[in-house]
Amino acid sequence: MATQKETIEFIIEKLRDPKRFAARAMFGEYALYADGKVVALVCDDQLYVKITPESSSLEAACEKGPPYPGARPHYIVTEEQLSQIDDLREILINISAALPEKKKKHKRTD
Repeated sequence: MATQKETIEFIIEKLRDPKRFAARAMFGEYALYADGKVVALVCDDQLYVKITPESSSLEAACEKGPPYPGARPHYIVTEEQLSQIDDLREILINISAALPEKKKKHKRTD
């Protein structure tokens, strides 16, 4: 089941900072970006946050599971938890800050 666009809009609204957060459609599902880096996925209308040291505070509140078959486990944040986890925005921004910068593509000279 593909994620509905309304789900993405709801999640971005809950994060209260549309300038820092964006989502891109990928095969019927979405990648959630913070400051230009993928910090979570939205699959089957569920938010899956990357498991990193910066997201460890979600350990007690969230279940873990893969967003799609063969994927690494992520924290599963339910719709109810989106309103209950007050620092989710900061967690996602901290994950982004800890991820490596994108490698610049070099132009080929032939």
